[in-house]
Amino acid sequence: MNQYTIQTAKYEHLALAEEICRHMEESAKARGTGIAKRSPDYIKKKMLEGKAVVATDKQGNFVGFCYIESWGHGKFVANSGLIVHPDHRKSGIAKDIKKEIFKLTRSKYPESKIFGITTSLAVMKINSALGYEPVPFSELTDDDDFWKGCSSCVNYDVLTRTNRKMCICTGMLYDPAEAEKKERESKWNFNVKTKVYERWLRLKESVLSKFRNKNGNGNNNGGNTEESKLVPMPEIKKPVEREKILVYSAIIAAIAALIKSIFE
Repeated sequence: MNQYTIQTAKYEHLALAEEICRHMEESAKARGTGIAKRSPDYIKKKMLEGKAVVATDKQGNFVGFCYIESWGHGKFVANSGLIVHPDHRKSGIAKDIKKEIFKLTRSKYPESKIFGITTSLAVMKINSALGYEPVPFSELTDDDDFWKGCSSCVNYDVLTRTNRKMCICTGMLYDPAEAEKKERESKWNFNVKTKVYERWLRLKESVLSKFRNKNGNGNNNGGNTEESKLVPMPEIKKPVEREKILVYSAIIAAIAALIKSIFE
């Protein structure tokens, strides 16, 4: 997406604040919702704090925007106010903006839970790709200031009637602790680690085949290598041979332990 520049907002982007707010308001009206209406001064504040991401075209014109808000003394943070200029929608820019604001949020608030509420299926898909999961509102922040921001929405009465348990929006949450846990427990990446596994099998077969060949148990199956692998090793009576087997077995066991630690 070379025609766009996506970056953390700077002083030079303050002039875009009014246009950003105007597009936010128009988009909310078109969707029939109006979550947390913001003023140009508030948007400028986020820019100056380094808590906003802006996308522009080659001429420096506004393309998209998103900012960070923190709640509950930083325990929760939200990527709010995602907006894309109508002329640039369905270009994939929204996804790139979300990725950039997510990266910025993780750098500023590495231990905070990142959440959002939305009615947009497109945003839900983007959030899901970033690791968010749908959750009940009870899993989100209980900061009253956040929920007061919903008062400008036409569906606010639904939220109040349900005691903030549910609304038209879907709640989504990224929990860094849970994400790290799932990463540790996830199955090993076959594409990355299969070559290590293959080398282990080749080494193991090489060691065993030396003993088969030395004891007259080479390939006696008409070239059927797979069947030859199944030929049992004969009993080794010589002390020297037994010692060699023990040494090779110890080597194999050590390699196996190493491989196991890699796969886990």
